Amino acid sequence: MSDRVAMIRERLAVLAPLELDVEDESHRHVGHAGARDGRGHFRVRIVSAAFAGLLPLARHRAVYAALGELMQSDIHALSIDALAPSQT
Repeated sequence: MSDRVAMIRERLAVLAPLELDVEDESHRHVGHAGARDGRGHFRVRIVSAAFAGLLPLARHRAVYAALGELMQSDIHALSIDALAPSQT
């Protein structure tokens, strides 16, 4: 597991996920203009009771808030599937 995946998992722990999958998809974007700065492309699937009653945009904002400065320093692109337990 890459260091970045571990950092993402650690930051998202604040949302008390019941399920958390983090996939580094950076290898799919080699040569992409946005990948030249060394930041990565990631896919996250997270199931958390913290998302109950929230609209998708609010769920994404919660994920971005949990990741904090990683969004500027380590993550170039992030695909998010954020679900409440009732949606699984």
